[in-house]
Amino acid sequence: MDERLTVVTGGSRGIGAATVRRLAALGHRVVIGYRTAADEARELAASVGGLAVRAEVSSADDVDALFTAAAGLGQVTGVVINAGITSPMGPLASTEVSDLRRVVEVNVLGALLCARRAARDLVSGGAIVSVSSAAATLGSPGEYVHYAASKAAVDTMTIGLAKELGPRGIRVNAVAAGTVHTAIHELSGMPDRPARVAPLIPLGRAGEPEEIAAAIAWLLGDEASFTTGAVLRVAGGL
Repeated sequence: MDERLTVVTGGSRGIGAATVRRLAALGHRVVIGYRTAADEARELAASVGGLAVRAEVSSADDVDALFTAAAGLGQVTGVVINAGITSPMGPLASTEVSDLRRVVEVNVLGALLCARRAARDLVSGGAIVSVSSAAATLGSPGEYVHYAASKAAVDTMTIGLAKELGPRGIRVNAVAAGTVHTAIHELSGMPDRPARVAPLIPLGRAGEPEEIAAAIAWLLGDEASFTTGAVLRVAGGL
């Protein structure tokens, strides 16, 4: 596709913001979905000539409003389902029900709502990339089993939707990110987690948002034209 218009949820910070910058550099017009980081989202949108739209991904109305705003700019060709959260770290036995519910609402229901709307809007040649996690297969015991479970759901959604949309010429993939230097660790109460787990990673370090963004951009692009239903692990060897 010559004219690319891509929606990136959770696009104001971290992996999402790195993806927005990468895609813009590759010539995509980008629509940034954000929930709370309004200033960051608007500043980023202004810097890349994009559009920032507030959207709570667990709300079907908000998701529809995000995609409708994007459709006002033209035919959406790509969707990056990146919005996701975790909660304070700890064993599942001590995790609050409210935290369990919120993680599932955003990471699972939100991903499904975005994928559902993307499936309606995309045409042949379009692509969806979800941001998953290596936690989906590692389980994250003692830290966030519920988060790991939510990302396993994203992997399964990716495989099923790829088979569903393949006959329409729409590709669906995911990137299973490892530990990456983003603010999500601060929000989970472990800001030093990347440094703490680095010795356990075969490459000896945590990743950078730009390294995940590169994989996302590849999966959206023409070089990945025969790739669908894949969960591409970018996790330093874990």
